[in-house]
Amino acid sequence: MRLFRGLVSLLVLFLLQRSNTSLVRLNDNGYEDLVIAIDPGVPEDGKLIEQIKDMVTTASTYLFEATQKRFFFKNVSILIPENWEGSPEYKRPKHESYEQADVRVAAPALPGRDEPYTRQFTECGEKAEYIHFTPDFVLGKKQNEYGPSGRLFVHEWAHLRWGVFDEYNEQKPFYSGKSKKIEATRCSTGITGKNRVYKCQGGSCTENFCKINSTTKLYEKDCQFFPNKVQTEKASIMFMQSIDSVLEFCNAENHNQEAPSLQNIKCNFRSTWEVISNSEDFKNTTPMAAPPPPPVFSLLRISERILCLVLDKSGSMSLYNRLNRMNQAAKYFLLQTVENGSWVGMVHFDSAASVKSELIQIKSDSEKNKLLESLPTVALGGTSICSGIAAAFQVIQKLNPQIDGSEIVLLTDGEDSTTGSCADAVKQSGAVIHLIALGPNADSAVTEMSIETGGKHVLATDEAVNNGLIDAFGALTSENADPTQKSLQLESKGLTLNNDTWMNDTVIIDSTVGKDTFFLITWEKQPPSISLWNPNGTLTEAFTQDTLSKMAYLRIPGTAQVGTWTYSLQAKANTEILTMTVTSRAANSSVPPITVNAKMNKDTNSFPSPMIVYAQVLQGYLPILGASVTAIIESNSGKTQVLELLDNGAGADSFKDDGVYSRYFTSYSENGRYNLKVRAHGGTDSARRSLQYPLNRAAYIPGWVVDGKIEQNTTRPETTEDTQTILENFSRTASGGAFVVSQVPDTTNVPLPDLFPPSQITDLDATSEGDQINLTWTAPGDNFDVGTVRQYIIRISGSIIDLRDNFDDALQVNTTDLSPKEANSKETFAFKSGNISEENITHIFIAIQSVDKSNLTSKVSNIAQVALFIPQADPGPDESQPNPNPVVGSIVLVVVVSIILSTTICILKKRKSSRRPRTEF
Repeated sequence: MRLFRGLVSLLVLFLLQRSNTSLVRLNDNGYEDLVIAIDPGVPEDGKLIEQIKDMVTTASTYLFEATQKRFFFKNVSILIPENWEGSPEYKRPKHESYEQADVRVAAPALPGRDEPYTRQFTECGEKAEYIHFTPDFVLGKKQNEYGPSGRLFVHEWAHLRWGVFDEYNEQKPFYSGKSKKIEATRCSTGITGKNRVYKCQGGSCTENFCKINSTTKLYEKDCQFFPNKVQTEKASIMFMQSIDSVLEFCNAENHNQEAPSLQNIKCNFRSTWEVISNSEDFKNTTPMAAPPPPPVFSLLRISERILCLVLDKSGSMSLYNRLNRMNQAAKYFLLQTVENGSWVGMVHFDSAASVKSELIQIKSDSEKNKLLESLPTVALGGTSICSGIAAAFQVIQKLNPQIDGSEIVLLTDGEDSTTGSCADAVKQSGAVIHLIALGPNADSAVTEMSIETGGKHVLATDEAVNNGLIDAFGALTSENADPTQKSLQLESKGLTLNNDTWMNDTVIIDSTVGKDTFFLITWEKQPPSISLWNPNGTLTEAFTQDTLSKMAYLRIPGTAQVGTWTYSLQAKANTEILTMTVTSRAANSSVPPITVNAKMNKDTNSFPSPMIVYAQVLQGYLPILGASVTAIIESNSGKTQVLELLDNGAGADSFKDDGVYSRYFTSYSENGRYNLKVRAHGGTDSARRSLQYPLNRAAYIPGWVVDGKIEQNTTRPETTEDTQTILENFSRTASGGAFVVSQVPDTTNVPLPDLFPPSQITDLDATSEGDQINLTWTAPGDNFDVGTVRQYIIRISGSIIDLRDNFDDALQVNTTDLSPKEANSKETFAFKSGNISEENITHIFIAIQSVDKSNLTSKVSNIAQVALFIPQADPGPDESQPNPNPVVGSIVLVVVVSIILSTTICILKKRKSSRRPRTEF
């Protein structure tokens, strides 16, 4: 039996490693099970479905040619909202859902902002979250601004599937090239065009040459690159796929390593094709001899939610107050979480199963109360998970014979060696299995079912104070419901209290929520005294007490008052455990609520590899900046670790100010499951809604050069760095599900060995001031992004590739006076450029490594650069004519030449080449 369990554990770890929110799989060069979901808020329009088909069909052919005959789209599901009219050709979804869709067709984040983009916040080569297209874009109304939809879909697919980045950078649209000219950020440099300031007003347009900014030494802000309409260059799709001649990704031969593109910054100067060629997709395929068939489309229409609770009442559920805690959480789910209109049934199981309630459609409290009466009261017997699932199938089939898309919420605390006997049938059934694993012995084999069917997997420990079971049930909102209809958790808190002590705190209700607000209190021994005051200081009406289940709850009628609610709970028993949970729904269906979504970067991991916690804080599709975000990670035995998550663009955080808060997690305490919960809080005047254009978006085409003349497109809506809206106070909590860790050493008598180096510096920036180079970066930590490093190693070179590939041989800068600061602090350092042996160099390239107290070194940082020349602007219309003031012109020429010569003499002194590390003193 022990061997069997070991094999099952290995299988589960393997499956967890392969799991992803996307259902897409690659089969014989074709992508299958791609899901494109239309948002419930999009008005019904049959043309939208046809245009999606046309877009994907065109994209499939373009993708096939762009990847050297390797990949195409084989079958695609289009998910149609429930509020659209039905049709005989529409089928019920199986595992497909809006939350797991690869492409979302939804209204723009802000009116008039129709730029397609990919929600991407992981590392180079890692899959992204989803692609966002607006209805107007899909309908072809934005083709002038963004190009043909099929080609653009391939651009975004490369973001989503292969984790490559754009070959342009709207924050750094120009750079100083080796040509000693100002170049547009692009790939490849063979793409030609004009750099101009082009403005139109009142039907009249002016075209001016770009001027150089005296501070940046690059072109002024209003300067844009207008590509020639007719080109011969074939690369790159990640720059501007809308150019007719562009048919391929940049490769090692034509990649522009000079440009400050996101691809260079995030992928260590590798070309997009190099990254794609290193993907699992590429390694598992060979080029096809014949063209692929066109994609096959399935039209799936979301219908009412069908769900069955399958609850474990075996003998072990009598331990640690498990049965009562399960009932508390199930009541919370039925009273508050599950959406009206859903069909809900209930099954109990121990060594056998029994149906306690057939499917009932939730319309009012009467249906909820009927289900509440069916919860188990006694825990006895063995554990037969397959019996419980089989009984649930019977319940569901009375309403829906095909079971497709139905959900089973399975809660179990025990192991069951017979689970494998029904695994295949469950996976083929079309049902979605959500697993709530209670306690350290919950059967790991069921995890396979949950993953394979697209369900959620949450761990709840026996530490009641962590409120894990209630959080787990609270996370089971419908994946297809309109976000404005979902129950959102504002607070989830627990405390262990001694006799006659108080649990006092506040809960913030912001203006985006307040409808159907629900306060839930639980206890372990005796009912506490409860006081709750609204923002006006008025004591609210009495809570409903359920002494049998040891819980009390209060639903605020209508819309709860915005502001700070205060509560006081007084324990009436010694060493009492009290919890407070508060949920609410959107106050207005037309205003998206603030939401928090949490996840780990992997579902499984082996020590000592680190993991990354991600938490997205959004309002609709707009990022929320400046929030205080905390991750609580609980192990199987109930040990907790707390991490402050950051949106600073350093360490584990890929992009600054994108509303994604991140942090490395390395504090492993044991092997087994861990659970993630995230809290987000926005204080007055600190949190703000960003109105910036999203990152990793399609390049906006300002216009084309046709026969030497600029033909401008519609002017893009203006946005600035300061385009933000200050938010009121808010608070949210969210469950991030479970993950599994293995190979953690036994630390009973010894601490964990120090195997964690400092994190890579990713935001190194350099500027020059005379012969001095000024550096800034965010400090890493002794263990990734925690603690303080011992020292920095700074090296410089005249070659990007030499510095990247031979960092230890490059010229080392003297950092004796550089004392490292604590992780996440801002570091600054200045040094003289010194001597570099390379001849004819045009730039100095700088990189940093950090070293911790155990002498572990970080990865080499991103590479910053400074130019050793004053770049040339494009020649103006009069520059071929004689200079009207030759004296002034000569003086200027002498000054410029003197500056260049003095800088060159200082920096480019020849030395005999040496492969040994060199240090500047």
